[in-house]
Amino acid sequence: MSGLLAGLLLRRAGWDVEILERVETELAGRGAGIVAQPDLIETLRGLGIDTVDMGVEIATRKILDRSGRVTCEFTCPQVLTAWERVYRVLRDAFPGRHYHRGRGVTGLQQSKHCVVAFTDKGEIECELLVGADGLRSTIRQQCVPDLAPLYAGYVAWRALIAEAAFPQAIHDELFGYMTFCLPPGEQFLGYPVAGPDNDLSPGGRRYNVVWYRPAQEHSELQHLLTDEGGTVHALSIPPPLIRRNAIAAMRAAAGRLLPPQFRAVVRLIGEPILQPIYDLESPRMAFGRVAIIGDAAFVARPHVAAGVAKAADDAACLVAALASDDVEAALRRFEAQRLPVGRRIIERARHLGAYLQATQTAAERARSERHSIPQAVLAETAVLDFLRA
Repeated sequence: MSGLLAGLLLRRAGWDVEILERVETELAGRGAGIVAQPDLIETLRGLGIDTVDMGVEIATRKILDRSGRVTCEFTCPQVLTAWERVYRVLRDAFPGRHYHRGRGVTGLQQSKHCVVAFTDKGEIECELLVGADGLRSTIRQQCVPDLAPLYAGYVAWRALIAEAAFPQAIHDELFGYMTFCLPPGEQFLGYPVAGPDNDLSPGGRRYNVVWYRPAQEHSELQHLLTDEGGTVHALSIPPPLIRRNAIAAMRAAAGRLLPPQFRAVVRLIGEPILQPIYDLESPRMAFGRVAIIGDAAFVARPHVAAGVAKAADDAACLVAALASDDVEAALRRFEAQRLPVGRRIIERARHLGAYLQATQTAAERARSERHSIPQAVLAETAVLDFLRA
């Protein structure tokens, strides 16, 4: 989505833009639930995209204890949507003839006047190359080859569940809220989002589930990333390849740790997603005529829900800087503005997630005392006020 946001904003500013998408198939259907932060909504409106019915509007968060009793509530109006909902409106707004699927960048070379991108289908010469290719960015690897994602010490089990699958009693308790429970050293949350094909009608929506659990990097994480054939996958594992015994262990833990409402939700999960949590903090975002934005530059733990909003702000800042004719100077100005923001997001996300780690430093244990209490979880999760403080 950061590529689409940048592409749309650059076109609006008068640039000729070609988007190279390394995946052959359409990306619709990927991802999970996200919070549509105000910055994202503002950017979409600026692009002339209708943001009415962008997602499910909720006003209240609550925490359940092990017995299923509500122990804490907090008012926090937000729009909750699905990754594919936002992707779809951006993809539909970008001209199809300039969007090239199945064309990944394998290398680059630049001079004072241009950049040459080498792809698996030939070379492309351009004035500006924007790497918006996420955690596994090949553009970043070309520019900062020694930088790698840093495992945070815990994983998230995720799923999207059809609203129609919910028993009525569980639906009544959960579907109108963002709901948490806090087993010791863990966090489970769920909230409603748009359904398939952006369906927001009652009964057609989905429920987004995230369960953060600690996992030692060289033992449990390796087990979780190993498929039935014994192959260990780097960074993540495709959902169909997750071992049955790993899923069974997750379901058994739900029976021990979760309240009745969430135990019922876990029973509704068909094929879960396993997401190891990583930090990625790039020391630079500008490299001559090359820029990296979004998750190619900074990947923060999900607790701040800043990923798409950060991508939108990166793209807007990039285009504003490029109002100058000097691309390299413009990218340096862009970097100077966005590097501090990326670092603040990473730091905040680390603070919020420190109590979930399999191992902690003394400083992280101290942060846990502040950020793991129920009132802090309700007030701080997926809220970007810290960026405006």
